[in-house]
Amino acid sequence: MTLEKIAMTQRAMEEEQQARIGNQKWTQYLAAFIATIGGFIAGTALGWTAPAGPMMKNNQYSFVISIESLAWIGACMPLGAMLGCPVTAGLVDKLGRKNMMIMLCIPTLVGWAMMIWAESVAWICAGRLLTGFASGSLSVIVPLYTSEIAEKEIRGTLGTYFQLQVTGGILFTYVIGSYFDIFGLTIICAIIPIAYVALMVLIPESPNFHLMKGNVEKARLSLRYFRGPYGTVDQELSIMQDSLAKTERERVPLMEAFQTTSAKRGLFIGLGVMLLQQFSGCNAVIFYATFIFKEAGSAMEPNTSTIIVGIMSVIATYVSTLIVDRLGRKILLLSSIIIMAICTLLIGAFFYMKANEYDVSSIGFIPLTSMCVFIILFSLGFGPIPWMLIGEIFPAQIKGTACSVACMANWFFAFIVTKFFSSLVSAIHIYNTFWLFTLFSILGTFFVICIVPETKGKTMDEIQEMLGAGSDLTPPTHANASIDTKGKF
Repeated sequence: MTLEKIAMTQRAMEEEQQARIGNQKWTQYLAAFIATIGGFIAGTALGWTAPAGPMMKNNQYSFVISIESLAWIGACMPLGAMLGCPVTAGLVDKLGRKNMMIMLCIPTLVGWAMMIWAESVAWICAGRLLTGFASGSLSVIVPLYTSEIAEKEIRGTLGTYFQLQVTGGILFTYVIGSYFDIFGLTIICAIIPIAYVALMVLIPESPNFHLMKGNVEKARLSLRYFRGPYGTVDQELSIMQDSLAKTERERVPLMEAFQTTSAKRGLFIGLGVMLLQQFSGCNAVIFYATFIFKEAGSAMEPNTSTIIVGIMSVIATYVSTLIVDRLGRKILLLSSIIIMAICTLLIGAFFYMKANEYDVSSIGFIPLTSMCVFIILFSLGFGPIPWMLIGEIFPAQIKGTACSVACMANWFFAFIVTKFFSSLVSAIHIYNTFWLFTLFSILGTFFVICIVPETKGKTMDEIQEMLGAGSDLTPPTHANASIDTKGKF
């Protein structure tokens, strides 16, 4: 009986300690929320053209803006983001994650200021390039920071915060744009980076960066903030130091590092999910949201329909943050891409029937329902998860550069879709365009099944082993292998 009481007491103490450790995770959630406001800033830059486009057509600026100029104003943002990615890759390990996030508010503010006081289309394009530059840079740094501060149990949840903030920023511009003119909208967007700087001061730098600079005490203080008084800080710090020491021992020239099996596979996966994110049709569905609402027979105002689309996107992305560490990355990606393929197939079929003068009055609900389901499933899977994956799948030696390459590719694909989507619709009709997105989604289904690994609950080292880390080395002899195995345990 006494032994049972002792065992029960020990279990109660263990449960209490686990509860304390669990409660301490709030600092990781808080830091990730503040850092990913950078995604909100990127979202405002992305979403600005939706409400601002009609305002520019209505000559709210003092100069005339042509349709072609509007296309370039929209495309300059992802073009600037492409330029920001490689610059960030070269600086993030020198200046630090936190410092870079704060410094990027300078080009953001200058960009918004140029759009507020624009005297020509060139000023607006320059401002869009600058806000795009900052957005592209933030898309590299923020996922890197959140992956470095998070425990493996919640790394997926924190990793989806970036896309949640992006969708929140887009919705924000839709709502503000329905109440203010173009100058009020732009001024409000410019206030957010100022608030971001004030909040970033409250959270510490990534412990990984401090260790890279050899400052163990600062790394310990940073990790203590994220893990709390009951976390196993010294043990985790020791593991991080061992991992960095291993990285240093194995450090090779950058191009040689990219020749390893794990690096090649990681880069292939990273580029693949970024391509599928953009070419699955997400921008097309959002671009044609108002048109689809009208074709479905809705009498809703265009501003109202875009706000509804934004709300659905934010809610679904938030749900993704709750379930990604429970269901896993792969099942969400797979469910997302399959249903997105069905949705674009149905939307394309509706427009094909309409173009060929079939009576579609009784099936107007099909494109509307398909659009809503598409947006929800995209926001659950292929919206947030690619941004999270790039913080997990790359070896430490190339992480900064590889994340930059993946992000640069994403923004390049976004530029292609934004600039040439309307031209593609004119050339091959809207239904063939949506069916082209269906084809990409079908290919994406096989890509997810055969190529993308499940990283749920895995440490960074375990993920690299899954991707083939160590397979490039000469196999050890039988005797040495047994010594190594004993050494591990």
